[in-house]
Amino acid sequence: MEYTDFSPLHLDAIREVVNIGAGNAATALSDMLAQPVDMGVPRVELVSIYEVSEHFGPPEDLVAAVYTHAEGAFPCNLIFIQDEEAAQGMVDAMFVSRMDTDGRDFPQEMRDSALSELGNIILSSFLNAVSRMIGSDSLSISVPGVAHDMLGAILEFVASIFAQSGELALLVNTTLKLEQEGADIKGNIMMVPDPGALEILLSKLGVL
Repeated sequence: MEYTDFSPLHLDAIREVVNIGAGNAATALSDMLAQPVDMGVPRVELVSIYEVSEHFGPPEDLVAAVYTHAEGAFPCNLIFIQDEEAAQGMVDAMFVSRMDTDGRDFPQEMRDSALSELGNIILSSFLNAVSRMIGSDSLSISVPGVAHDMLGAILEFVASIFAQSGELALLVNTTLKLEQEGADIKGNIMMVPDPGALEILLSKLGVL
């Protein structure tokens, strides 16, 4: 199906899954950071992979991205994109919760490892919600990768690599607020389903 072929009923079903997935991710992040995490209402859009850049900010913005691939009943690519400051703030909170220091003096490799772990928790928790809704426990994700670059370069990577497996991108924009820090951590989850995966999801949900 092309993204223009999805009806309002289909999109509502996808949004329901996304809302549950984002809530799942916020809960997992709260457990990991040992502090409350409030989630804003996610904004969900289904777009062509070639139009992704139109839905983000200026291409010269510095961002951090964690990306992975899921296999099984709902194969897809997943990427979590944040502006660099928000990503480092999330890493700070993780080190504070575990070591009582923000870790700003730690080697970049150590901070990237923490960011990878955080991104993995967010993306795998998001995916677990999808898995439960389609009644499958056969989803697994690859070891996540981390990238730091300008937004334009990251999105070029997304379009060139992810388009090999699918032409639709599910964009989820939400805000996670760490109450103890008083800081908003904004992020975008992008899901690029493999061909036929969205149809499988909608069929399992009983709307296709």
